[in-house]
Amino acid sequence: MIGSITWLVALMADKGTHRYGLHAVTQLQHALQSALFAEQSGGAAALITAALLHDIGHMVHDLGDNPAADGVDDRHEAVGHDFLVRYFPADVTEPIRLHVAAKRYLCAIEPAYADLLSPDSVLSLKLQGGAMSPAEVTAFRAEPHAEMAVRLRRFDDAAKVKDLATPGLDHFVPYLAQCHVDAPAPMTQAPLTQAPLTRAPLTQAPMTQAPMTEAPMTEAPATRAPAALAT
Repeated sequence: MIGSITWLVALMADKGTHRYGLHAVTQLQHALQSALFAEQSGGAAALITAALLHDIGHMVHDLGDNPAADGVDDRHEAVGHDFLVRYFPADVTEPIRLHVAAKRYLCAIEPAYADLLSPDSVLSLKLQGGAMSPAEVTAFRAEPHAEMAVRLRRFDDAAKVKDLATPGLDHFVPYLAQCHVDAPAPMTQAPLTQAPLTRAPLTQAPMTQAPMTEAPMTEAPATRAPAALAT
């Protein structure tokens, strides 16, 4: 298994034990249910991966299980996107980034959708900006991954079933591996190892003082001045 995937799976197994909002499921159960529904719908590997990881932003902050109850929008969709973007392509990370916007979008275009939201989703919706305005709806529809974000949102809304049997994380690892890209982090750190090279001119600084030791030579013409007057 790829190292970063092993690490993500371990993170989910550890942090996923926390309660999912006000529901009788854990973060991990919610993630597994979402991924299962995406798989059962015939979704591509990218959509299944996005469904599994869409709420990882909740697992990497320290704001508690239900920050919305404290009036805090944890912006988990942005946190999750930024956390995963080095490991997965846009087909995975963009629906994750947009899945909260998709809730606001559906509230705007489907009047009955808001009635289906759970109490904590209603609470967080207020913090997230409420139903979209017509201008926001237009902008959302222009997003290249808007359709996948809406599909992900519907899996998200459904994945809150107490005691629902699902496959474990290992079942979904092949989807993660299929979508995984090489993390750019090591490459961005390479210049740090070369930093001493940029300091080389400092070690050569004494050489720039060499002309100062030759300064007396520039005074030689002045000592010959009397000879010139004699002529």
